[in-house]
Amino acid sequence: MTENHHSPSGRTWDWLMVLCRWFLGAHFIWMGLVKAWDPVGFLKLLRQYELTQQPLLLNSIAGALPWFEVFCGVLLVLGVAVRGTALLCLGMLVPFTVIVLKRAMELSATHHLPFCLVKFDCGCGAGEVFICRKLLENSVQILVSSLLLSGLGRSISWRYQIFGSKEITR
Repeated sequence: MTENHHSPSGRTWDWLMVLCRWFLGAHFIWMGLVKAWDPVGFLKLLRQYELTQQPLLLNSIAGALPWFEVFCGVLLVLGVAVRGTALLCLGMLVPFTVIVLKRAMELSATHHLPFCLVKFDCGCGAGEVFICRKLLENSVQILVSSLLLSGLGRSISWRYQIFGSKEITR
């Protein structure tokens, strides 16, 4: 199936997706840098999730994950390997969202709080956040990553600016 990206509505949609890609990329860069600037603090936050008891694995995650997020963000901003990077973002966002949701449900039950009043530092780099806001934010990022993975907006990416393109197929 081909789509005419030269039509006004096609170009508008492509540019909207480019803006979404830039926003998502900038968000990943910022959050990755916040964690990279405080690796010990990020390590302490990771421990609260009890993902592993292996210190080497936990330290490796705390050291590498922030820079991986920055790398993915840079690729998105530049428009390089957009679909692959979107897949990697989904590979981070979906499990992290599930883990944060599980932790929030535990805190809600333990402290007898309504779910949306649960507030904690989830380790995303934004400090303490209300869980409903964080889950909404992650859901939007998952949606944008999914749209990028589908190929929307890819006609306006670095690859196609450098190498040109034949018809873009989805």
